[in-house]
Amino acid sequence: MNSDEHSAPYGRWASPPQRPTPRPFPQSSEWSPGAPKPHVNEDTLKQAQVQIERKTYVFSLKENVRGRLLRITEDTGGKRNSIIIPATGLVEFKNLLAEMIKASENVPIKDQPPE
Repeated sequence: MNSDEHSAPYGRWASPPQRPTPRPFPQSSEWSPGAPKPHVNEDTLKQAQVQIERKTYVFSLKENVRGRLLRITEDTGGKRNSIIIPATGLVEFKNLLAEMIKASENVPIKDQPPE
């Protein structure tokens, strides 16, 4: 690494890597901070759910004007929480989930004697 790389805050780059600019929501010019976001119509392409212990997880593959996304909703006795994963990140999400599954299978559970 030469001295020029230390002078720039991002190593060899003069500025941080740029992310693609997302397409705006419809009516985004009418929206202001603090106001509720405008409703965005979404088409459901596929939906499935699974019950694990006392929780229900709903996986919804959706599409809107900004692109495709996976919404994962956790419902525990009427209380709901959701995360949204853009379709562009689904393969990376799947790979990380596979790593966590493998770790869960290989790391012994604490306070249990080994078999």
